[in-house]
Amino acid sequence: MAKSPSFTCTACGATHTKWSGRCDACGDWNTIVEDAGLSAGGKKSLGANRGSAIQLTDLQTEESPPPRTHSGIDELDRVLGGGLVPASALLVGGDPGIGKSTLLLQAAAEFARAGVKTIYVSGEEATAQVRMRAKRLGLSDAPVQLASETNLRNILTTLEAEKPGLAIIDSIQTMWSDTVDSAPGSVSQVRSAAHELTTFAKRKGVSVILVGHVTKDGQIAGPRVVEHMVDTVLYFEGERGHQFRILRAVKNRFGPADEIGVFEMTGRGLEQVTNPSALFLSERGKPSAGSVVFAGIEGTRPVLVELQALVAPSPHSQPRRTVVGWDGGRLAMILAVLEARCGIPFAGLDVYLNVAGGMKISEPAADLAVAAALLSAREDAALPEGAVVFGEISLSGALRPAPQTENRLKEAQKLGFTTALAPAGGKAIETSGIKVQQMHDLTSFVGEVFGAG
Repeated sequence: MAKSPSFTCTACGATHTKWSGRCDACGDWNTIVEDAGLSAGGKKSLGANRGSAIQLTDLQTEESPPPRTHSGIDELDRVLGGGLVPASALLVGGDPGIGKSTLLLQAAAEFARAGVKTIYVSGEEATAQVRMRAKRLGLSDAPVQLASETNLRNILTTLEAEKPGLAIIDSIQTMWSDTVDSAPGSVSQVRSAAHELTTFAKRKGVSVILVGHVTKDGQIAGPRVVEHMVDTVLYFEGERGHQFRILRAVKNRFGPADEIGVFEMTGRGLEQVTNPSALFLSERGKPSAGSVVFAGIEGTRPVLVELQALVAPSPHSQPRRTVVGWDGGRLAMILAVLEARCGIPFAGLDVYLNVAGGMKISEPAADLAVAAALLSAREDAALPEGAVVFGEISLSGALRPAPQTENRLKEAQKLGFTTALAPAGGKAIETSGIKVQQMHDLTSFVGEVFGAG
């Protein structure tokens, strides 16, 4: 049956079922017009029914920044952009056993001690298991409320009744909604649960932290739309053979992205590392062939890490290229530039590259440090003691300056380095106490450092 048309008064906005010359609500004449549909389409279109008008502001409207609650864990607050924002939704992903539940239980205890009513809902463990972990971490006295539940309806009902300031859901893959006909962990269930919890956080002013599993590729399992729903996406990274853990922000609506927090896994849980550069270089001995210190930037923080390269004759017809902590495609590009622009071949040689400490580097400024490590390993010649390297290499062999050169040099000087090998054109510090050797292209770098052109 076709819907009857509706009419609206352009003066007062009153709606009428039929047209008339005079509006009964405001008394104006010839102000009633027939409504056109909000959208044209099939059965699922918006039709002619209208909603309420929303309030508009301009770009000059001043609003105070959102209040933040500090957790007491400085590394976590740094990654969050200064603290936890009320009514925000966060997604924390990481490999199984990397320490997500440990980190969030420690954070829940600190928030609860700071006066934030905190509820920890575990869908994977019983409350007794969570209490055992809290006892091991020395958090038994924290006023955190626990629950073990996977029914989304029950969880939302409890949160609405308790009115907490922070709710932690561990994990989103175990939650299920009775309105979706699929198994927990499926794409539709994960999307529905994340949507309900995110909208609940916005409506009720509750901060919600969701824990997400990751796939073999390192991405959070489930639809990518979950990452678009939340305000902040954090990845908890680390190698099982190392005690270091990196909490990295890949999306943050309330702070800088790509910010990192460094933790160390101990018997008492995760302890924050205030000076990660010193920790990553703590096991580094005297300069050796293939070892180069790279001055990098992670978010707003300068971090010095050691790059290790090994070049050896290959017994196979196709040499191996193995990379840990860096992009393998970028390594192939560096090898091609060294051969095409500098005449240094790596054919018939196995190449292994490793970032020490379990760190993962993504910025292009590591190109020159990688090239230096490869050449040092190939020529069996160590770089000068106390030297750091950074810079981007273009396909033409030219060196491009890296951003935030000043911060990189300050961090290197703080740790006792005396020389920096960097591209020309970068902003160097004249009175920094560190000598900066600037090169224009890769050929001049090879000639000055290794004595070959």
